[in-house]
Amino acid sequence: SNASACGNETASDRAMMRKFMIESLQYWVKEYHVDGFRFDLMAIHDIETMNLISATLHTINPSILLYGEGWTAGDSPLPENFRALKQHARELDRIAVFSDDIRDGIKGSVFDEKSTGFASGNPSMAESVKFGIVAAGDHPQIDFTQVNYSKEPYTTSPGSVINYVSCHDNQTLYDKLKASRPDADEATLLKMHRLANTIVLTSQGIPFLHAGVEMKRTKNGEHNSFNKPDSVNRIDWDWKFENRDLVDFYKGLISLRKSHPAFRMTSREMISENLAFLPVKDPQLIAYVIGNHANQDPWLRILVIFNGSEELKKIDLPAGNWSVALKNHQFPDAAPIVSGSLEIEPVSAIILFQD
Repeated sequence: SNASACGNETASDRAMMRKFMIESLQYWVKEYHVDGFRFDLMAIHDIETMNLISATLHTINPSILLYGEGWTAGDSPLPENFRALKQHARELDRIAVFSDDIRDGIKGSVFDEKSTGFASGNPSMAESVKFGIVAAGDHPQIDFTQVNYSKEPYTTSPGSVINYVSCHDNQTLYDKLKASRPDADEATLLKMHRLANTIVLTSQGIPFLHAGVEMKRTKNGEHNSFNKPDSVNRIDWDWKFENRDLVDFYKGLISLRKSHPAFRMTSREMISENLAFLPVKDPQLIAYVIGNHANQDPWLRILVIFNGSEELKKIDLPAGNWSVALKNHQFPDAAPIVSGSLEIEPVSAIILFQD
């Protein structure tokens, strides 16, 4: 069988393979102090084995991070209901799954380089992005019929999902945007780049950044670089200097997320109670409020707005005065005050707050 699509497959449901996996992982944690594991094509493995792995490793290190791809690359003789698939995330014990829903919702399908997502101008992807914002869980304002892949929630807690737009597989974020929007100039591509991971870093769940994305990493369009030389796979540290503004922007996003636990709520119930989407009619606008000092956040309310179009948009703000935390890709030192309505620059995000 060939569920890996690489000419091989393991059978985790068999006693000695299960024993080999668990003991290998135990060894790496005890002897080398590895504090996290990512399982490639995790659905090749069975749910019972994955849960035994989690129980064993959490006994050694209660804060260990376990996550994986909730799919296979080919079919397997392991019955589907036993596989550690994304749709079985509720059955997994403290193991997160990657969200391909928000990944392709933001930037377009990884299997079609010409396809676009919300951040690159596609007006049909807003619901998939909103599904990612609530960590792929049940939320009364999500229309699951409009989500790109998953037609029902598959997580019970935000710690069960990894939100991302790029990783080692497929094109880098910059290369994907460039391939899917050959008509866009460099400035517009960088706006899309910023918007894409602004969505990731303000969504509930676990955010994941591809190494070097903050400095506009490129593989010159290469999709599958496993056998390519350093000239393709390298991280060129000159990029950090050449793209200093982008690097600083990512630093600002990470700092914002770390400083505000409202972006890191700990339960599905907390998200449903505190996060509400505004009823905007424009499919290229997403706006939502996180209220009630959610998760003991110092800010009373946070308003997040995404504009995925290349046009200036105007939106009516909820009542009261709002301070600006992010506007037009800038983090102001002194937060300006806005009220009433606000214009949102093309391909950008706005984050406002009330104390």
